[in-house]
Amino acid sequence: MEGVIDHHVRALLSRLGGVDICVTEFVRVTHTRLPRRVFTRLCPELEQGAQTPNGTPVKLQLLGGNPTAMAYNAAKAVEAGARSIDLNFGCPAKSVNNSDGGACLLQSPSRVEGIVAAVRQAVPDEIPVSAKIRLGYQDRSSYLDNARAAEAGGASELAVHARSKVDGYRPPAYWEYIGEIRQQLGIRVIANGDLWTLDDFKRCREVTGCDAYMFGRSLLARPDIGLQIQAMYAGHEYQPLQWHQVAAILYDYYTTTQDIYPAKYLGNRVKQWLAYLKLSYPQATVFFEQIKRHRDPELLEQAFSQHLQPAPHTQEQHVA
Repeated sequence: MEGVIDHHVRALLSRLGGVDICVTEFVRVTHTRLPRRVFTRLCPELEQGAQTPNGTPVKLQLLGGNPTAMAYNAAKAVEAGARSIDLNFGCPAKSVNNSDGGACLLQSPSRVEGIVAAVRQAVPDEIPVSAKIRLGYQDRSSYLDNARAAEAGGASELAVHARSKVDGYRPPAYWEYIGEIRQQLGIRVIANGDLWTLDDFKRCREVTGCDAYMFGRSLLARPDIGLQIQAMYAGHEYQPLQWHQVAAILYDYYTTTQDIYPAKYLGNRVKQWLAYLKLSYPQATVFFEQIKRHRDPELLEQAFSQHLQPAPHTQEQHVA
């Protein structure tokens, strides 16, 4: 999720819990030999053993269509400290696809296999190489071909977003395709797409039979979805985060990043996160309306102060 889940967000969400591994935003690879600073800028965790401050492993993700360049830069990423490489064949963004990266590569399973194989051969055997795909590009007909191509290239595991590129993010997610991929492949298959609630997770697990799941937008919308799932497996009661607790996470993010961005952009990242939180918490819509036109630190602090206080029980709401 380019420009959304940066190392600050990874640190916050992994510290909260329910996250076993993180994946970086993609490093775009063209024909250039990237310097070390490119990898460490997008993944500062490389300087701390490729893990978040609480010890959660972080995969470095690469995106590109040139096998030689991908292989070279994967090796350089490992030299910079990467302990796992993930390859992005799923990004649906037009700018990415027009630059020979992401989901457009799914139009040619042989290219998927060639890129995975080139990276697999370029990095040490102990470095896992994983891949993420969608179900296809124009349609979902190539889902098995691309999944088998990733496995044939040497991917150790495969994350599958249950839509084609053309499907975008429109509901529904076609989980049944993931279930078939899992049955056909000999490597671990990770389910992804529309896992917004615990009930969604249960349905996806029933349909796919997977034992691993990837969360993107839904983790921003419901930061404790992983904790809810862990509690379910453990047979424990779990009280989902209330809005003031989520606001506290958001405030932590705001204060952590406040000095990083120019004053004219102050609060923009908070507003971006609120766009996802609105999907689960009605209060996020209220908060967004309060601050959407403001960049003044004092006004932002005032707005936060209202949302950091526990509301009366009858007013505290979230979407189940």
